[in-house]
Amino acid sequence: EMNRFIFASISLLFFLVLLSYGQEDQYEDLLTEKVVNLNPVYKPMLSFGTGVLNFYGDVRNNYSSPINGNFGFSFNVATFVDRQRFLKLNLFFLYGEISGNERSVSDLQRNLNFNTDMVDFGMNFEYAFGHLIKRPVFIRPYISVGIENLQFSPKGDLYNQDGQTYYYWTDGSIRDIPQAMSDVSVSSILNRDFRYETDLRKWERDNFSLGSYSQNSFSIPLSVGINYIISDRVTCKLGSTLHYTFSDFIDNVSSSGTSVTGKKGNDMFLYNYFSIEFDLFSEPKTMIVEKMFAELDFDAVMYDDEDGDFILDAADECPGTPYGVAVDSLGCPLDQDNDGVPDYLDKDNFTPAGAWVDDEGRAVSEEEYLQRLLMRNDAMNRSDVLAYFETIGKGYVRKSVTEIPDKFKSLDTDQDEYISFDELLQAIDDYFDRKLDLTVEDIYELNNFFFGQ
Repeated sequence: EMNRFIFASISLLFFLVLLSYGQEDQYEDLLTEKVVNLNPVYKPMLSFGTGVLNFYGDVRNNYSSPINGNFGFSFNVATFVDRQRFLKLNLFFLYGEISGNERSVSDLQRNLNFNTDMVDFGMNFEYAFGHLIKRPVFIRPYISVGIENLQFSPKGDLYNQDGQTYYYWTDGSIRDIPQAMSDVSVSSILNRDFRYETDLRKWERDNFSLGSYSQNSFSIPLSVGINYIISDRVTCKLGSTLHYTFSDFIDNVSSSGTSVTGKKGNDMFLYNYFSIEFDLFSEPKTMIVEKMFAELDFDAVMYDDEDGDFILDAADECPGTPYGVAVDSLGCPLDQDNDGVPDYLDKDNFTPAGAWVDDEGRAVSEEEYLQRLLMRNDAMNRSDVLAYFETIGKGYVRKSVTEIPDKFKSLDTDQDEYISFDELLQAIDDYFDRKLDLTVEDIYELNNFFFGQ
């Protein structure tokens, strides 16, 4: 019996806890509501990345591939530069190493190597095809181009840790004496230690190697990649950037060299990377709004929401919204293409800005739009008609003096033998009030006459 009592007590307690949570959720639903943020403020986004660097220049790299190069890491600060958020400005910093190791048995002068720390900072503009990809997607491609400053200092691995010089022989070995001085029996084999101890800029081999070339260069980064959108705050980027430098001396070999002659053209390097971008400071796309003051006593008037859109009538700028229609923080139905027709009635949610649309949000010609405005039995408001004529009449300049047709002379109220814009609007107003014995065709003719004056 005791066990039954304990079991019943625990069950009752569990039920009461669930009931209290349910009541608390209902109370929270009365106090707050999640709505679309009409004008979110976008602030800089931060990203951190890492990847692989590969060099393309005069010194061929026999030991690396696009997926097996030198390690690099990057830091980026980004922000949108347009209201539509189609174009993003990136300020970036890139640090890593690039190297080249070339071996040859047929040309002993081509046994070259170098390694350099690389400090790179600059800016670029990124475009993610927002004009073409308008619907929300999780994967979005992007391209970018910019300008950057590159600092480098090439070092070479010319000696082992004991200070012995590397001499390359035609049999593919590395020895401690030149091949022309002795035979293989009196030489010792050396192995490279890859320490890169020699400053190649000061190494006396070619005239340009005697400290004469700059170790600072500008570069153009060209990027392609994809954005994988994890959430509103987190985006992963997978991309590749080709850095075309304005220097031919990153590997200490140039087309102007004498002992070793490089090919014409500047050096380049490739950065294949993965990064994560965090939007930590921008306002959210949706926000929680308070629907009432919790500290006040319950008052039915305060909680009144006639159209049931969870925006109280006192703050609802669009009363009478059909039940279940998504609304913004002002209680108005969403209209993503801003054509004046809410999404739930809009048959085309992607009409271009400034297009004339019908009652169902579909683009129509200006003539069709005007004809709908002037139909006596049409549901369009008189204010829409006047707004249309005010739009097309702004900035109008009289072209010539034309005699007013007899049926329109009564509209020239100031008797200056010219139908002014104000007189045109007054005639349209009188037409709606049925004060004029004119037809729709007459209104068209009057409009054409006004602009033909």
